[in-house]
Amino acid sequence: MKRLFKAIELKEWRFQAIFLIILFFIYSFDKDSPSIGWDKLVFFCHYVFLALVINYIFLPRFFYKKKYLKLFLVLIILFIYAYFSEEYILERLFYRDNRGLKISNIFLTLLDIIPLVFTMVGFKLAWDASRKQHQVEALQSSVKESELRFLKSQINPHFLFNNLNNLYSYAIDQSPKTPSIILELSSVLRYMLYDCKEDFVTLTKELEHIKNFVKLNELQIEERGKVTLSKTGNCENYNMAPLILMVFIENAFKHSTASQSDNIIIDLSIDISDDGVLNFSCKNSFLPNFNNQSLSKGIGLQNVKKRLEILYPDKHTLEIKDLDAMYHVNLVLQLETKK
Repeated sequence: MKRLFKAIELKEWRFQAIFLIILFFIYSFDKDSPSIGWDKLVFFCHYVFLALVINYIFLPRFFYKKKYLKLFLVLIILFIYAYFSEEYILERLFYRDNRGLKISNIFLTLLDIIPLVFTMVGFKLAWDASRKQHQVEALQSSVKESELRFLKSQINPHFLFNNLNNLYSYAIDQSPKTPSIILELSSVLRYMLYDCKEDFVTLTKELEHIKNFVKLNELQIEERGKVTLSKTGNCENYNMAPLILMVFIENAFKHSTASQSDNIIIDLSIDISDDGVLNFSCKNSFLPNFNNQSLSKGIGLQNVKKRLEILYPDKHTLEIKDLDAMYHVNLVLQLETKK
């Protein structure tokens, strides 16, 4: 970040130089006398000196620290100095036969000085405002990136611990399905550990991972219920944030199997429209007398809601509700097009 702001400082000086050259030609332009004399150059350099003193000494010391009264007093002193130095030194040096013979009214002289100096000061204020905005955006981007890393670091252990517990139970019972579960778990973990390190992955990979995860959990339900997974639409041209849908699917299996010993219903539907809108529906059954207060809480759902806010601001709608012993999740998401 320090390199970035050093580059911005160099850029500022380049733009300052270009701005001052353009301003000098505007200041010195005279249709009756197209030549540029030393007098105009010296007077202009005097104004530049005043502006530099204000911009790089008194703006940081007083204006940006909200010491406006002190800044006002300093400006009065500077412009009084500018008046006397112009009337008693510069004009007598360059215009000794005309303007240098008399002292002009202070207000008339300042009307020539103040607009030009304040134009330079205004350019500096605008530049500083732009730089401050750049710093804020860089900081926000850094915070957002750190927050996303933290949220994703919470997801992987969350999935891992739940599935290792399930695997342990099957191993204790010496279930013949244990090797199949290990194989499916291996593919799921490979995806989470290696394939989804980026903020976005291909939708094809994400859906393949979901398919493997559903198979893994379907083995645990056995004959106790029915699991359906349907997908429609073309997923080849889109990317999406990894493990977003997985949180809802994992919750569906977890809460259905925890509350029911049979008649488990889990219905998953993923539809991708032609304009890249993903419609995800997840429905799972649960017993009415089961304590479902944790369904809309916990690390997983809080995590995915936060990630959606960061990665898809104003590009998603999420609805979670329970009706007639069925828990419903509906997510509509505008997908990222592959570049």
